[in-house]
Amino acid sequence: MDWTPLAISVGAVFGALGRYYIALFWLQRAGDRFPYGTLFVNLTGAFLIGIFATAAPAWGLSSTWQTLIQTGFLGAYTTFSTYILDTAKLFNSQQRLKGLLYWLGSAVLGFVGVELGIWIGGLWS
Repeated sequence: MDWTPLAISVGAVFGALGRYYIALFWLQRAGDRFPYGTLFVNLTGAFLIGIFATAAPAWGLSSTWQTLIQTGFLGAYTTFSTYILDTAKLFNSQQRLKGLLYWLGSAVLGFVGVELGIWIGGLWS
């Protein structure tokens, strides 16, 4: 039996809850004038996925556990970590132009997408 979907789901539950409670922690302590919680989650997620993607194979973790932690937990904790890991992989494999286009394109087009969504959502509200 392929346990991959279950592993991703279990990891995702804990990642999403972790993100929620960390954001709540920062909101209660620092207020809502700056997204400290999101910044903290994005930076720690990028740091953790970097460690994990590099070290997990050497730790002897099964592919199911690697998927649970990397795709499930860290993917739900912050998609930013996956975005940065994908960017680093492109740069590290000497595909710097693709890496640059992916890095900037995701940020710029993501912002455009959010603004477009806000505009369209405003038409319906």
